[in-house]
Amino acid sequence: MLAQPHFGRRLKRLRLERGLSQASLVGDGMSTGYLSRLESGERRPTERAVAYLAERLGVDASALTGPDRSRSLTGVLAAVASAPPGVDDTAAISRAVEEDPGDDPAARWQALWLLSRAAGREGDYQREHALLGELIELSDRLGAAELRARSRVRYARCARALGDMRAAEPAALEALAIARAEQLSASDTTAALMVLISIETELGRLETAGRHVAELERDLLPGAAPAQAAEALWTAAMVSNRQGDHATAQARLETALELLQGKDDPVLWTRLRAAATAAALQMSPPRVAAAGRWLGEAASVLDLIGTPLQIQELRALQAHLAFHQGKFDRARALSRALLGDEDLRLSYRDRVRLRVLDGRLTILAGRADEGIAVLRRLGREATESRNLDLAAHIWQSLATTLADVRPPDVPVDGNG
Repeated sequence: MLAQPHFGRRLKRLRLERGLSQASLVGDGMSTGYLSRLESGERRPTERAVAYLAERLGVDASALTGPDRSRSLTGVLAAVASAPPGVDDTAAISRAVEEDPGDDPAARWQALWLLSRAAGREGDYQREHALLGELIELSDRLGAAELRARSRVRYARCARALGDMRAAEPAALEALAIARAEQLSASDTTAALMVLISIETELGRLETAGRHVAELERDLLPGAAPAQAAEALWTAAMVSNRQGDHATAQARLETALELLQGKDDPVLWTRLRAAATAAALQMSPPRVAAAGRWLGEAASVLDLIGTPLQIQELRALQAHLAFHQGKFDRARALSRALLGDEDLRLSYRDRVRLRVLDGRLTILAGRADEGIAVLRRLGREATESRNLDLAAHIWQSLATTLADVRPPDVPVDGNG
């Protein structure tokens, strides 16, 4: 007999595949309440119940109780691996994971890895976070150092996207410690070091981040593949930018952009240009012309093949660019459209930066008190959640905007 809750999940799937309601399936021989408890996993089925439901579904009893090789995790993963390009097998993997009895933890790890990656691409960071939590547990059970490090790297990135720096930092530190202790490949060590540098930068620990950048460039970057080398240079550029060394930041970004052609890795190619745009706009003074060029290159691809998340990220950058170009009406229209989207998928950092932009536009539109209140609230929230680099950006944005619209004798502080 297939154990619960796997029996209930398979029963429900078979019922739904036949377009049957619970009432139409049970007929006069069983109550809908009993069926509901079977499907939810609350009740263990009897042999008589299995026989009756199999007859009503028009299947052999083994379809409900026996191993389903066609839908097993290993079977589904084999189908995914051999599928033609462009086929989305996420739903099939999800169903297989739901019915997986847990007999093959390695197959489950692989399935959860694919699902978490899909969730991250779509900006569903909460689901990605939950999947990665189980991935870490599974990797520890399996005892495979590579899986332990990689799951923690992804978890750290996801926690950072959610703005949860308290969870992001220890995960990144653990990933790097595992990579070093187990002497993993340079690629795994580089991945762990890059996410740690990004987190340290957002925590405001620029000196520590700078030391790790030096290690990255000295020991790991020379032998890295072009794609990872480009990401490493992008990460290093972010640190230079925060340190105020904008010339080095721009040089690193330009080198990173030259390492990849669009045909090599279109996704990374566009991500790098989007990241370069954001960095250029955060320089002092902003490199508006360079930002416009890089964003135009990214838009040429994303407008055609971008995911909903990528399109939202593109629109947010277009709003920031319009602001720095003095096109306030366009910046306001873009930011308001995004912030009003019920399916907003942006990361915590990108959401906050967009709200900061909207607050600045509110101040410049003559509603200073309203805009100031928004920015002060965002600044306090970022500080409390330890997103200190983001908090510094918020307070600096507030001071800069007020300097444009208020007399110099009006005090501005960061205490709210």
